[in-house]
Amino acid sequence: MVNPHETTIGWIGAGRMGAALVKRLIDAGYDVAIHNRTRAKAENLGATVVDRPADLADRDVVFTMVSASADLEQVTSGKDGLFTDQGKAPGILVDSSTVSTAASAAVRVAAAKRGTTLLAAPVSGNPKVVSSGKLTLAVSGPRDAFDTVQPLLERLGRAVTYVGEDEVARLVKICHNVFLGVVIQSMAEITVLAEKGGVSRAAFLEFLNQSVMGSVFSQYKTPALVNLDFTPTFTMPLLLKDFDLGLAAARELETPMPVAAATAQLVASAAGAGLVDQDFAVLVQEQARRSGLTLEPENADVTDGLDS
Repeated sequence: MVNPHETTIGWIGAGRMGAALVKRLIDAGYDVAIHNRTRAKAENLGATVVDRPADLADRDVVFTMVSASADLEQVTSGKDGLFTDQGKAPGILVDSSTVSTAASAAVRVAAAKRGTTLLAAPVSGNPKVVSSGKLTLAVSGPRDAFDTVQPLLERLGRAVTYVGEDEVARLVKICHNVFLGVVIQSMAEITVLAEKGGVSRAAFLEFLNQSVMGSVFSQYKTPALVNLDFTPTFTMPLLLKDFDLGLAAARELETPMPVAAATAQLVASAAGAGLVDQDFAVLVQEQARRSGLTLEPENADVTDGLDS
């Protein structure tokens, strides 16, 4: 069990998402030290800031949340990396980065050589989801290590699910994101259909969200679909990358995914049309365009369901 008064935490990667997560640990009373490539971004979080990942080697548990496979390998085994201090290494490394299964497996091997256990722990959410306490995590790796840090992980969000050994949490996250894309495309199609028949998007989505088909996600995306605010939380290129990974896994595991494959083509079409910087909910505009409909913001007072 993890005790806030006895356990020291290291955190590598304090971008928007990492900063929101580490703040929850700090607020819970944990002793946290942070390394971030841009030091200034970590200095206002109320924790100790260190210059090198290696400076966190004496911490009991270290989290990593970096943007790519190469970054994870750099902060662990590269110059001044977490595993380069020959005298010390953390007991458990929890990685919540968006990285490939191969990169994760390589870091797992490097960690084991230093006596560190790696848990892969990808997350579902964004900074606002984190702040509302509704983040979810899928975790894989040795069960005893998961049991050790589960109370710590539960400080980060509302649900932590142990999904199995080794890197399977990476597959869980890819499956999740493929479903995300399929659902937003389906929501775009039915919302445009309702509007072409004379129903406002606000009214249709209010009905949907109150029905058995409503969800945290449909509620969360309602303001974007109604008021056409496409401030990015997840962009089309990132979604397309996850479709590519998901369909590659489907081929490897001989699992047909016709709906996902069709949706991937629509996402690729939207990205090819230049919709690369907006939130992926902008698929509703592409659906409207194909349907001969020009959408206008409804400026309706709708909620994303995340406010306390």
